[in-house]
Amino acid sequence: MKIRVLGCSGAIARDCRTTSFLVNHSVLIDAGTGVGDLTLEEMRKIDHVFLTHSHLDHIAALPLMLDAVSSMRSAPVQIHALPATIEALRTHVFNNVIWPNFEALPSSDQPFMRFFPLQIGEQRNASGLLIEALPAVHTVPALGYAICGISGWWVFTGDTERNPEFWKRLNKLPVKMLVIETAFSERENALARLSKHLAPCTLIEELQHFKCGDCKIYITHTKPAETDVIMQEIQAMLNVASAHSASASLGINWLRAGDEFFV
Repeated sequence: MKIRVLGCSGAIARDCRTTSFLVNHSVLIDAGTGVGDLTLEEMRKIDHVFLTHSHLDHIAALPLMLDAVSSMRSAPVQIHALPATIEALRTHVFNNVIWPNFEALPSSDQPFMRFFPLQIGEQRNASGLLIEALPAVHTVPALGYAICGISGWWVFTGDTERNPEFWKRLNKLPVKMLVIETAFSERENALARLSKHLAPCTLIEELQHFKCGDCKIYITHTKPAETDVIMQEIQAMLNVASAHSASASLGINWLRAGDEFFV
């Protein structure tokens, strides 16, 4: 299974794209601005989009991508998401005011896209991949995803704060790679909690619940101006961690747009 990081930033700036991962050419996890770096042919091949939640940085490119390639496709793109996320997209995006209703174009019988409601804990097969929806704790209904690869599971937390149910499930899976958000530095720890994101301190606390084995851990969703500070704070906390801490021996890396992984 090939994972291509299209975007992993918490905001836009030069060379910074918001969240999106391309899996094996035909499955998209979130549809942030990173999708815009794909060619038309690459976008045309996307059959499934799995959304974590309705926030703009995770769905911004979805309507534009559909508009770009729908005339090149013979089947609708399948959009998988929580019912609340689907309702938000219908109400606020595909409403014939912000963007055309692609569920009814060119006709309701043969639309450009179809929504498929997804529940936390549900497993779904898409393009030969087994994908599981994981719990997330955010300001809107949200989830993360685990995808089964040949050597183990690739896991993405989505946007989340403290999340005990997530770790309960994760510790039952042979996780090979964990992509976990850390949106704010310690300077904005209070804002992180208010907006239900992680900061370095809460990241380290959360990782103590993880029986990581040989799993590789990557940080995502950092604000462009804060990335270096966040990584320095994480490393400093790891350096002083107790030898008995589950996080003490972790290798934590910063995810970058353009990275590719095989799981």
